[in-house]
Amino acid sequence: MRSALAPLITLLLASPALAQLAVLGDHVHTMSDPGVITQGVVLINPQGKIERVGPASEVPVPEGWKTLKAAVVVPGLIDARSSVGLSGILNQRQDQDQLETSAAIQPELRAIDAYNPNDPLVEWVRSFGVTTLHTGHAPGELISGQTCLVKTSGKTVEESVLRETAALAATLGDGARRDNSPGTRAKMVSMLREQFIKAQEYQRTREKAAPDAAKPSSDKPALPPARDLRMEALCLALSREIPLMVNAQRAQDISAALRLAGEFNLRLILEGGSESYLLTDALKAGQVPVLVHPPMARAYGELENASMSTPRTLHDAGITVAFQAGFEGYVPKTRVVLFEAAIAVRHGMAPEDALASLTVVPARILGIADRVGSIAPGLDADLALFDGDPFEYTTHCVGTVIDGKPFAGPPR
Repeated sequence: MRSALAPLITLLLASPALAQLAVLGDHVHTMSDPGVITQGVVLINPQGKIERVGPASEVPVPEGWKTLKAAVVVPGLIDARSSVGLSGILNQRQDQDQLETSAAIQPELRAIDAYNPNDPLVEWVRSFGVTTLHTGHAPGELISGQTCLVKTSGKTVEESVLRETAALAATLGDGARRDNSPGTRAKMVSMLREQFIKAQEYQRTREKAAPDAAKPSSDKPALPPARDLRMEALCLALSREIPLMVNAQRAQDISAALRLAGEFNLRLILEGGSESYLLTDALKAGQVPVLVHPPMARAYGELENASMSTPRTLHDAGITVAFQAGFEGYVPKTRVVLFEAAIAVRHGMAPEDALASLTVVPARILGIADRVGSIAPGLDADLALFDGDPFEYTTHCVGTVIDGKPFAGPPR
């Protein structure tokens, strides 16, 4: 049975321009002040921004505005780590761009140069309420490339992109082990350390060669080194413009990532962290957020000590936690992050905390909370609409709104 919203959403999509839109919810979870609004209204202007939000008794719907109604309205969900748009939906060679295996360290690779906004997998995750993806090169090499932030709408990269470069993706542990090099954990860390030292030297040389306004024009500065895309990408992390996101599952690899981040003053994001509950004090002391492994990920190999209660354990320890769908080798090539969060709720995480870890928390971690993650005036009108509790198995996503444009939920 199709949602009653489907015909109206189809009609709105056929409109030549964005309409003035009101979204009505029996319960609107703003993830900001004033929290949950009963019988709430979200007014969206034609620029795709939230204009007003509040209870229906205080925020009347202007005459002539289009309306959508749902039982529960939440901010558009954010998948804090995936390879959607680079991995294709099936195991077909022509669209498997999630990992370049020709070298262990390739920070110069940019996800936006491979991202396919028209991949069916993008539409699929959008139908479950995901409106923003932190996507890019999958774990599997010491540094596999740069990630990006995109909306799950738009027909071109330019229409979809929220931030071209979001993080530098790295891997420590068995996932980065190669037949030749690196073959051991010590070699992995030494190779990363070597590259960051080279990047520091590259950075210093370029700074010395930069013109100095205080010097006479006759004092010619030294010629800067030739541009090096690898060094430039590493310098972004050294200058803390972007974080180093390290996929590490074992406690010893998480510890190595913490040491490396401390040595070079890097902004560290831990990805995966199946044994992160063993290092809660260190993670909290270092203020390191964790993009926790999907709770339903198969517990084998490096994930043999993974636990479905890890999100709750980390949150209760005062560590910032966000959910990720990750990358899967089978098809479809991603998990649904909403379902992963629901499993965390089943294993003790409070529903409101889990919802925050799908919305406002990843927005803060990724530096885009001024655009998405909450329902507040001035923010992008990104919403997910449900016909019941989002974490209930029988609930359906009946539609999403991205930048004020509505999209249908999955067919039923």
